[in-house]
Amino acid sequence: MACAHGWLTEAGDLAFSIDASNLVFGRGALAEVGDHVRAICVQSASSKPRVALFTDRFVGALEHVAIARASLEAAGLDVAVYDAVAIEPTDASFLAAAEFAREGRFDAYVSVGGGSVIDTCKAAILYATYPADFLTYVNKPVGAGVAVPGPLPPHVACPTTCGTGSETTGIAVCDVLALEAKTGIASRRLRPTLALVDPACTATLPASVVAASGFDVLCHALESYTARPHRARARPERPSARPMSQGANPWSDLGSLEALRLGGSFLERAVRDASDVEAREKLTWAASLAGIAFGNAGVHLPHGMAYAVAGLVKDFHMPGYPDGAPMVPHGVSVVVNAPSVFRFTAAACPERHIEGAALLGADVRGAAGPADAGEVLASALERLMKATGIPRGLDAIGYDDDDIDALVGGTIVQKRLLDNAPVAVAEPELAALFRGAMHVSGDRR
Repeated sequence: MACAHGWLTEAGDLAFSIDASNLVFGRGALAEVGDHVRAICVQSASSKPRVALFTDRFVGALEHVAIARASLEAAGLDVAVYDAVAIEPTDASFLAAAEFAREGRFDAYVSVGGGSVIDTCKAAILYATYPADFLTYVNKPVGAGVAVPGPLPPHVACPTTCGTGSETTGIAVCDVLALEAKTGIASRRLRPTLALVDPACTATLPASVVAASGFDVLCHALESYTARPHRARARPERPSARPMSQGANPWSDLGSLEALRLGGSFLERAVRDASDVEAREKLTWAASLAGIAFGNAGVHLPHGMAYAVAGLVKDFHMPGYPDGAPMVPHGVSVVVNAPSVFRFTAAACPERHIEGAALLGADVRGAAGPADAGEVLASALERLMKATGIPRGLDAIGYDDDDIDALVGGTIVQKRLLDNAPVAVAEPELAALFRGAMHVSGDRR
């Protein structure tokens, strides 16, 4: 079967945009943050620019925040620390952070931590700069989807995990508590001014955190590579209205493929041995590349389904994560759905599914048709999940078939993500996908 991934609508968009991130990458880069922020603030009216340093209390207890703060203060900056970021943030925690930002009247922001920290900082900057009811900027149909009104203060994002990619995207994700589901805010204006990526920060990560964040990398790359192609999306009324999540395109393909190659080569090593400097550095680079890819192409069904999986969590606690309320780590909530999804989407672009499987180490000889393509990619993911100790099957994180209707309800509202899938889905298809993700049988369990 020929790949249908390049099909073009009658009024399809022949152009695509490239939103490149400013990025500094390398061991020791975190200690440079003061100089970078000082340069960004050079035009500030304040003789001693005020900088908000965002983190959470767990990262705040590590040396990373101390390194960043010392660098900022050595650069002559007035630093105020906000360490109340919630792991897996909510609308309430976003607004609490925004209140801190609004009262502080900061000239610039620095985030040091995982995706929760970086996303919280993005949201705090937005709501402090352009106050509004929370749902004003949230994606439709959950929120009003109002565009960010104008420029935002500078933000230097310093990830301490090797998976989120949030340092290179204009997306901030949270739980809306009243809905028991995740949603997000998406705008090019939310993209950090600079991503400062120091792979040395990952040395302190437990194996389970590396595994979960690593699968977020792989899913970012696979979903971007198999997303609805940009040429299949209708041409916007005006060029400036071209969406940030524009679908697969030649630019996003570059980052996706290299991220998959690196993830396939180094994920298991990075999980197995915290002292394997090469593996953790390569996986960190893969995370930034995949972030650049999905920041331009967008993700689709595994992430859309993940929002419901995380939002409806029952009593699951992942080893290696802080004790507290039940939580499904983001990378787990995504990849647990991915094998079921890719078995379903393979017919749209079998070649891309097969290529993704090959980069993850699968033997793809003889995998020629869409049925083979989906199974070979799903099996490659399941093998890696088993090798790295990631739960496989929704039943392994506390769900059963009685939860499918609620999971579908939490997913169907993720319109931005569902529309980016290479095949159309509605509630019946989502229910089938969740049923397919519920159990893993045989040797794959």
